[in-house]
Amino acid sequence: MREDDKEVAALAALREVEAGMTVGLGTGTTAAYFVTHLAARVRSGLAITAVATSRSTESAARAAGIAVAAFEDMASVDLMVDGVDEIDDRLRAIKGAGGAMLREKIVAAASRRMTVIADASKWSTAIGRKAVPVEVLPFAREFVLAALRSLDAGPTLRMADRRPAASDQGNLIVDCAFAALPDPAATAAALSAIPGILGHGLFLTEVDAAYIADGGVVTRYDR
Repeated sequence: MREDDKEVAALAALREVEAGMTVGLGTGTTAAYFVTHLAARVRSGLAITAVATSRSTESAARAAGIAVAAFEDMASVDLMVDGVDEIDDRLRAIKGAGGAMLREKIVAAASRRMTVIADASKWSTAIGRKAVPVEVLPFAREFVLAALRSLDAGPTLRMADRRPAASDQGNLIVDCAFAALPDPAATAAALSAIPGILGHGLFLTEVDAAYIADGGVVTRYDR
């Protein structure tokens, strides 16, 4: 049922895509449903250009027939559609389980509108249940870990195949298991102030709308 709801939410968000748009494609299992259905519309004649937030998304989009442009050649994007790890009724979100939060944050900042899609398990009265990922310059690893411990962030270096996981930029990913996030904005500021942290997964102002599916019923929330 959860996978069905991911797909239903993706289909609802697809209605925001219009011909001629530049569309930012998110990363993760829910965003993958959006890519699949967007590709079907492209094959039916919808003309759009896409930018991808990860190499995996770019590969999937190209394979499905979506034209993907280089984001570095663009100053703005019309619409970004992505999943979330957790989101609350103020449309504050935690993202980054897929390790692409830095690119996602950059594309979100460049987008005129950011829409997110999720099943109901991602909905929360206040964000803080999920770990907050941060992207860390390898050179600063131990310094950053010590700084995060001083914030009671409960940092854990993300591993993959018994080796430190790397972002598409070749940086490390650290998951911060805060006991609570009573003031997400203050936490975001504290993370951003640590030299060596290149980005974090707190999306507090970027999301403009959310499509949340529960048992096949989609509810839209607007900022």
